[in-house]
Amino acid sequence: QVQLVESGGGLVQAGDSLRLSCTASGRTFNIYAVGWFRQAPGKERAFVAAINYSGGRTYYADSGEGRFTVSRDNAKNTVYLQMNSLKPEDTAVYYCAATLGWDTTVLRVVGKYNYWGQGTQVTVSS
Repeated sequence: QVQLVESGGGLVQAGDSLRLSCTASGRTFNIYAVGWFRQAPGKERAFVAAINYSGGRTYYADSGEGRFTVSRDNAKNTVYLQMNSLKPEDTAVYYCAATLGWDTTVLRVVGKYNYWGQGTQVTVSS
């Protein structure tokens, strides 16, 4: 069992940066890949980025590539999402989720993930 808690969201202006954290409980966190998703009002939950269990592999949606960086510190049971040059269209609730394995053909799929956090709100004003 893995419990995930996101933090670091907030209200920022366009062009600003934020770093989200996803902290896990459970000693086996370092065997899970972690994905970041976001959900804007009235829209489906969308994939943002993922990182494999060791941190050696990452995968990004086109919307964040070049602006977002995912990383992890397994000693702290934490995965990060660094978001730079934020845009108003980045406004959403951001979720982290954990899954076993690494298959880039399904990492974008919400149903692939076994454990989810409660989400953290990111609001970018223009």
